[in-house]
Amino acid sequence: MIFRTVATTAALALLLAVVGSVAGPQWDPEPIDEHVQPATADTTIGASEGTTPVRTYEVEETSVVVQLDGAEVDGVIREPVDGPDSMRGVVFVHGAGTGDSATAFAATATRLASAGIVTLVPSKRLDTYSTRHRDYMAMADDYSRSVDLLRTWPGVEPDGVGVYGESEGGWIAPVMAAEDPDLAFTVLASSPVVKPREQGAFAADAYLRNTGVPEQIYRAIPRAVGMVLPGGGFEYVDFDVRPYQRQMTQPVLMVYGTADASMPVEQGPVEVADDLAVAGNSDLTVRYYEDADHGIRVDGEVSGEFSRDLAAWVGGLPQTADAPPHVAGAQPDQQYLASAVPTPRWLASGDLLLVLVVLGFGLVLLGPAIWVVYRIARGRAARPQLSAGLRGPLWGVGAGAVATFVALIVYVVEIARLALDYERNAVVVQGGWIGVRVLGLVTLVAGAILINRIAALRSTGAVEDRVGRSVEIRDGAPMAAGPVGYVVLWSTLAGSVLLLVLEAYWGVYQLGI
Repeated sequence: MIFRTVATTAALALLLAVVGSVAGPQWDPEPIDEHVQPATADTTIGASEGTTPVRTYEVEETSVVVQLDGAEVDGVIREPVDGPDSMRGVVFVHGAGTGDSATAFAATATRLASAGIVTLVPSKRLDTYSTRHRDYMAMADDYSRSVDLLRTWPGVEPDGVGVYGESEGGWIAPVMAAEDPDLAFTVLASSPVVKPREQGAFAADAYLRNTGVPEQIYRAIPRAVGMVLPGGGFEYVDFDVRPYQRQMTQPVLMVYGTADASMPVEQGPVEVADDLAVAGNSDLTVRYYEDADHGIRVDGEVSGEFSRDLAAWVGGLPQTADAPPHVAGAQPDQQYLASAVPTPRWLASGDLLLVLVVLGFGLVLLGPAIWVVYRIARGRAARPQLSAGLRGPLWGVGAGAVATFVALIVYVVEIARLALDYERNAVVVQGGWIGVRVLGLVTLVAGAILINRIAALRSTGAVEDRVGRSVEIRDGAPMAAGPVGYVVLWSTLAGSVLLLVLEAYWGVYQLGI
């Protein structure tokens, strides 16, 4: 009996491992062979001698209202007190994590203004912006209204206004630059460059590698990021900014922090350089700031070197546009390319995946629910009967499948928290995964016992009870008594099988440690 259980458990595990492997794409990102080599560690902008340094002027703030198509947003203009008669201007374009004009970019915008450059930070328009829906073309049009306003501001050169796009703004600013050739310059800070779906998969990979997750977890990246997310929307995840970058004729400054694991810090400038070359534009300056994060902050503060260089580059145009060194700063370290994310073969639809999960849980819970209702309706003594020896392993399979799936969800949530916080915890990462897989294995043991007992019942009419003694049942004895018993049996079994397959899809039964 023990040998049969072990053999059946092993067969089930192997079957689920195969199903999980062939059910969807694997994850095998391409390593970067040739890395970007900064010309010098000194980020100072070439040809910037004589430009006005930051903190030269006092700064005053003015609240403004920017009229959009069908809406309006507030904004903050910062300008030097008693500044030059003719000044350049910068409009800031938000990333996904910012939106308020009063607080977003405050340090950077203030430092630029203190160097004689007028800045406008508009609030992000939120009535057309959500997690599910983002129209970068429409957002570019909205931000262009801020450009129009700044061009008319007293003291600002109309042909000296440019845009600063950070993070998600790196998908918007190039659209603005392509559609408005009169923009004076474009600054791309922590720009993704690649499509949002590709950047999401790249960031997930980088964060998971830093967290030290088991190899099986990486397979979930294309299956989660590559599918059509449930509920509809999210069309923007496949937005391609590169056609707009190929129309940019303005000087471009790209800046990254070397501690930013979420962006393709080496691949991005290479692709932008290739795109600008299509437009005959070679005016690309790249700077890397050591230990700076996604917001170009070091220890929570915006890098002083970055503010100095940004003000020098903008203030020194057009001389600084093509001045060497073109690439400078700390050595970046991007290990893998951000590339196209394969689409899952079976579960490309997030809606289908969600339906299957709900169906699996529903079928497993249906059995106990019917059992309780039946006993309430017919009295405590009356209950749907399962043949001898089936009840224990059946409940074991159902409870195990549910417990394993719940444990998997909890584990993924905790791993996501660690990854986003850029933390390591071997007990959670390795121990938690072992715990999930042990629960899965225990479930398969219960499944093996159930399969063997059903086989014995159908062939001989007898099964062994928990202490190994034979329980004789007349030939042809059914596995359950009455329709209620069969509903309990098959709903629990079907739901458990469905959950087991889904667990295999997410790597619980993948071979290896």
